[in-house]
Amino acid sequence: MKNIFLYSVFILAFSATTFAQETIKVQDKYTAHNKGKFFISWGGNRDSYSKSDINFRGKDYNFTLENAVAHDKPKGWHVDYLNPARMTIPQTNFRMGYFINDHYSIAIGWDHMKYVLTQVQTVNVTGEINFPITEPGAVYNGIYNHNSTVMTQDFMMFEHTDGLNYVNTEFSRHDDVSALFKIKNTDKIQINLTEGVGVGLLYPKTNATLLGKTRYDDFNVSGFGTSLKAGVNITFYKHFYIQGELKGGYINMQDIRTTQSTADSASQEFFFFQSIIAFGGIFKI
Repeated sequence: MKNIFLYSVFILAFSATTFAQETIKVQDKYTAHNKGKFFISWGGNRDSYSKSDINFRGKDYNFTLENAVAHDKPKGWHVDYLNPARMTIPQTNFRMGYFINDHYSIAIGWDHMKYVLTQVQTVNVTGEINFPITEPGAVYNGIYNHNSTVMTQDFMMFEHTDGLNYVNTEFSRHDDVSALFKIKNTDKIQINLTEGVGVGLLYPKTNATLLGKTRYDDFNVSGFGTSLKAGVNITFYKHFYIQGELKGGYINMQDIRTTQSTADSASQEFFFFQSIIAFGGIFKI
């Protein structure tokens, strides 16, 4: 009986030790928990925009382009994404954040999109232009009532190309789905799903030439935006990741600078859609 008792105690002790070691191994995985980690990423985007009504107003005019079409200005795969002196030229995304617990993070970021009013499109114009006869824009004087007008460069060039800057904060959820792909060692490779909501300010640098006026190109806080996103994150060797995202949102800009005069401005609201690929790192301090 004594031998049986000692043998039973040995088996129980061995089983408890093995279980504890396995538990420690799981807990020791860097990727098992996110709380307290920081992350930072840099990437690029492609953008599309809904049609929008754009109102232009000043001392001698107040008119609206109806259902105007715009597009982005992609750079493609280019070394400028890595060149510190030129990395704001392409359409880029920067994000830096912190995990407040294992599943949720808060981040600040900058979505550098580009918005170009499509040239030589025909849009309906409603409103009034009434320049003094000596002004170059006087050739467009008149009352417009849904008049079809071609967007030539002489009439107008209107772009947020340096850029349509959405400076925002995001609150996101992250879920490890590595098990679905039968990945056991997530410290080597880990797959996560992420979803988030964002809100922020629009700080565009608008490049505009309007009705013969001098070209204007400067930064101005113009409005606000909101967004929703969903994406897939693949982390390699605990610290390096690539993330693909789809992001959609709403932008409302009621104070867009268009000329050297503060009396001139524009306003518009529209929906946007981004596809993003970003590369980043995740770490603890």
